[in-house]
Amino acid sequence: MTADIPAAQGKNIRKYSRQFSSLADDYIFSRVIKTEQFAEFSTHTMRLRALTMVLCLGGSIDLNVNMQPCTLRHNSLLLIPPESVFSLRGVDWDTLDAYVFMISPEFLRDINFEISIMSTYRLAPGSPAIMQLTDHEVMLMCRYLDLIHYNTVDNTDAQYVRSIARSLVAAAAYQLMQFASNHASGEKPLKLSRRDTYVKEFITLVTRHHRRERSIGFYARELLISPKYLSYVVKEQTGRSAAQWIDQFVISEAKNLLRFSGKNVQQVAYELNFSNQSSFGKYFKHLTGLSPTKFQRM
Repeated sequence: MTADIPAAQGKNIRKYSRQFSSLADDYIFSRVIKTEQFAEFSTHTMRLRALTMVLCLGGSIDLNVNMQPCTLRHNSLLLIPPESVFSLRGVDWDTLDAYVFMISPEFLRDINFEISIMSTYRLAPGSPAIMQLTDHEVMLMCRYLDLIHYNTVDNTDAQYVRSIARSLVAAAAYQLMQFASNHASGEKPLKLSRRDTYVKEFITLVTRHHRRERSIGFYARELLISPKYLSYVVKEQTGRSAAQWIDQFVISEAKNLLRFSGKNVQQVAYELNFSNQSSFGKYFKHLTGLSPTKFQRM
């Protein structure tokens, strides 16, 4: 799940954690408490392939993420994007109490999380995001994390443990977005550049039309710019191409319909405006590695 982390360091996370659990290669959960021994973990620069969340309950943590300095204090929550370079600069080990939750990109893609909700926020690839939570928000997030932990620990051989984990992680992600929305409501809106506006409007359009439209040309016409320029600004501002964004919306919708709508593959193909079941099947398998039928039976 993570890259460029020596195996010994992974053992240290478990050894010095108050709580630890993992679900195959999908995620690692840890609650790290005060200990001087754990300080040896801070001596290396690491590349984290996972999306990493750190919730600081006590003590303080000074770190660098992609060369940007960050400081966590009581009730601070940090989100570190996948493929980030991470190093610790200093930690108050005597009073440290923090949750660390690392989620693989593959598991994130498997969650039917509506990324359209991201459309109200500026997308800044590679940038860490810090939120200062209230006591109530921290209590709520801790409950989500504890549920994720105990689901894995107590149901290791259960049939539905991964499905439960998917739902819990998605719920926690939505809760984080709600926190961000609550905090942003009291702030002055950011002044967006023209390129930022194009990206925001593009995501809004994809949210609205992805069930029927998968062509970059359609969205470029709606924005009155060329497909080439749309592709350029979306890639520059988000780190992902316009086509990748469209595909992500369509695949998320397809997974949701296949798993929860009760419709068969042919009906889902029609719902998403594919010419036939075969073309939908090729599209779905190209992006997920599974046929729609196999995915629906999982």
